[in-house]
Amino acid sequence: MKLSELIGKDIINIADGARLGTVGDSDLVINIETGHVESIILPNNGGLFGFWRGSSQLVIPWQAVKKIGSEVIVVELEQNTVRMRHYLF
Repeated sequence: MKLSELIGKDIINIADGARLGTVGDSDLVINIETGHVESIILPNNGGLFGFWRGSSQLVIPWQAVKKIGSEVIVVELEQNTVRMRHYLF
């Protein structure tokens, strides 16, 4: 699959049905030695972190991707496995 085929797809968490973001608004972490995608990094737009000065990012390990469809990417993230990166400006 080409990266261009992922652009525009919504990312949905199967654990709670939440829409996490869109590929295109995100970054992909790619292993430069193997060329494999390691994770998807999404900006957190809103929620609790919207009240903080600064921003945060949701890191989705590629192993959490369960299915790539024509319009969505389905991931499985349990609440206790979600990793956030926080940045202050």
